[in-house]
Amino acid sequence: MPTHNVLMYTIPNCKYCAQAKEYFAEKGIVYREIDVIANNKEFAREMIEKSGQKTVPVIDIDGTIIVGFKPEEYLAALA
Repeated sequence: MPTHNVLMYTIPNCKYCAQAKEYFAEKGIVYREIDVIANNKEFAREMIEKSGQKTVPVIDIDGTIIVGFKPEEYLAALA
């Protein structure tokens, strides 16, 4: 299985973030999570620059940006 660089920008109590994390766990997808509230504002700016959005989750899979809980898009980016 190829190694992918997966980064997930989240906030606490976000149901779509929780769904994405659960999905990734079920599929064995390794990712790095950044809580944009708990961490410094730099990460929030980085997320907005990458996605053009202020909503979460924002998932960066090898440079492909996916906003929201979209399993089909995750799999396509990982293919």
